[in-house]
Amino acid sequence: MEALFTDLGVGFAHVFNLYNLLMLTIGLLIGMAVSIMPGLGLVMGIVLTLPFTYSMDIESSIILLTAIYVSGTYGGCFTAILYKIPGEPSDVPLLWDGYNMGRKGQAAKALGWALIAALIGGLISSAVMVSLAGPFAKFALTFDSPDYFAIIVLGLATVVCLATSSLAHAFVSLFFGLIIATVGIDSTYGAERFTFGQPLLSGGINYITVLVGAYGLGEVFTRFGKTLTIDTKSPHSSTVQTEFPSWREIWGLKHTISRSTVLGTALGVVPGAGAVITSFVSYGIERQYCKRRNELGTGIPEGIVAPQIASTASVAGHMVPLLALGIPGSGATAVILGAFLLHGVQPGPQIFIAHPETAYAILASLFVGVVGMCVIGYFWIRLVVKVLTIPQPIIIAIVVLFCIVGSYAERNSFADVGMILLFGVIGYLFERYRFPIAPMVLGTILGPLAETSFLRSMIRYDNDWTIFFRRPISCTLLVLAIIAFAFPLLSRIRQRRTLVPTSA
Repeated sequence: MEALFTDLGVGFAHVFNLYNLLMLTIGLLIGMAVSIMPGLGLVMGIVLTLPFTYSMDIESSIILLTAIYVSGTYGGCFTAILYKIPGEPSDVPLLWDGYNMGRKGQAAKALGWALIAALIGGLISSAVMVSLAGPFAKFALTFDSPDYFAIIVLGLATVVCLATSSLAHAFVSLFFGLIIATVGIDSTYGAERFTFGQPLLSGGINYITVLVGAYGLGEVFTRFGKTLTIDTKSPHSSTVQTEFPSWREIWGLKHTISRSTVLGTALGVVPGAGAVITSFVSYGIERQYCKRRNELGTGIPEGIVAPQIASTASVAGHMVPLLALGIPGSGATAVILGAFLLHGVQPGPQIFIAHPETAYAILASLFVGVVGMCVIGYFWIRLVVKVLTIPQPIIIAIVVLFCIVGSYAERNSFADVGMILLFGVIGYLFERYRFPIAPMVLGTILGPLAETSFLRSMIRYDNDWTIFFRRPISCTLLVLAIIAFAFPLLSRIRQRRTLVPTSA
């Protein structure tokens, strides 16, 4: 424990470096701004910021992106409570009690509950997960190539099984991403695959291109032809402020706070269980176990605290496995993983040995980011909400500009600009026909890692595929992956059978 505090102390010293602190503050502001704009969101905010990190060092860039992730889970509460506009899908449960509390003339109190919930959930989950980072990394050091392959398969399985739309669509998206990852020259045998004789494809399809195209331009194409009218004349908008609840009121919700913090942190560790799932599940738990469960949806603090705590707590739950195991658990951490690889650093247990200052600086930034997010949210709420008055065409033009500049800047190639246009169309088609984008993106990023681990295992163990089931760690992880694949499929089959009327 003493060593942990020492390492964290070094991490905090790096975070409070003037440049890193500036990047963290900028990230918090960006996260709040994009999270209140319907159609943008924190993932796109991270994607659009990623190209600006090319010339930055690894610490500053990851701190910047992590800060966007942290504040993006909180900023949307402003518009959800004041205007009944969820900036993020995870903010939808806040509408049911937050907006209704505002209609009762308690909008300032609702904002105060959301701020306290974000602070509690963020700090407690960060403390828990940071204390587990070392044991996670030490355990991962015992992994061999079959174990790495198995854990990547488990990560992909959980992302698919937690898809909110069609399970078949999630599988199609995943396999499409894995196919994209195979384009180019095989790193093990040096053979060209799926290049069709085109020099452009011999270097492979960059995952940054897929990210920026599918998320950035894909959303722009989706919004063409749509108009979004936002009523910024809310009766509360002229007197936006935050009123804190008393200590007695906070203590009265101790059971809700405990349940939501534990749930958000625990689900955050599960790859695929992002802020959206934790927010909805936490609200559902309160509907079952809250003392005032019959009043949920009418404007009570429990309906604000539960989803907000769980949503913010999930950030640390995702970041620590990303650092310790190298496995992203959400779309946001998938982009952050891309930033690591862009700077030539592979997250995983070795990062605590090869780059300990970077690892603990990022962990320390979680604490500083949560506190900074709440301070900025308290003093700058009027300015942040003003972002809603920016005309939509201007927002779209800025997004397109960032996408094009970002894709060109990495390799100074106009071919990459054409590729992001292609993936922008693919992202649009995915959205239109309800194919989730996250499995495709994770397949593109994790595909090469899975392939390398698999081939390395085959070479090392004389093409004996049973090695994956003879090693305890890889066998356990693969069994969990099989269960993760099979459970939602069996559940949906059972649901369909219950819907079929029995014949007399």
